[in-house]
Amino acid sequence: MTGSLFIITAASGTGKTSLVKQLLATTNDLTVSISHTTRKPRPGEIDGHHYHFTAVDDFVTAIGEGKFLEHAEVFGNYYGTSEQSVRAQLEAGVDVILEIDWQGALQVKKIFTEAIMVFILPPSLATLRQRLSTRAQDSTEVIEQRLAGAVTEMAQYVHFDYVIINDNFEVALAELKAIIIADRQTIERQQQRYQRTISTLLAVQTAFN
Repeated sequence: MTGSLFIITAASGTGKTSLVKQLLATTNDLTVSISHTTRKPRPGEIDGHHYHFTAVDDFVTAIGEGKFLEHAEVFGNYYGTSEQSVRAQLEAGVDVILEIDWQGALQVKKIFTEAIMVFILPPSLATLRQRLSTRAQDSTEVIEQRLAGAVTEMAQYVHFDYVIINDNFEVALAELKAIIIADRQTIERQQQRYQRTISTLLAVQTAFN
């Protein structure tokens, strides 16, 4: 059975990473694609676990070789998703999450037209500013850059299938999980998963007729 591709996008500081981390911890057969980036690791980040931290020259070479499903430059750093890795996981029947920006999301959607796209919004800009400041991972200058770009980023929600407002974490998590669960109950996926069961049920029905 082929897995589904979920694209989750949000302005920086909206809580996307925390939501995805908890979603992975409570949902089977679900993984997140590990992106490549040229930015420096933040405290506590591990190469190959949080990101594949890549030299700029190596990243540019990979772009030329067409290895990325999508790539973009954000705040002076490159980010990209390995196409080979994503396809291998989907073919293994695992549902895959891409945590990428809206530009990358639209690039991927052109290739994986069946991808399910989710945009996460903060309840207010004041809350977004507070969250960016509280995590103490970026300088004041970077925080202001992220806030300035946030409105432009958030305006792209219209291109997505679902929107979640992350005001209450548990509620937002439940809503995100509901999207995953609903996709797994579609006719196409249930036919793949329970082909033998469905065939048996229909055979019994035919016998009664």
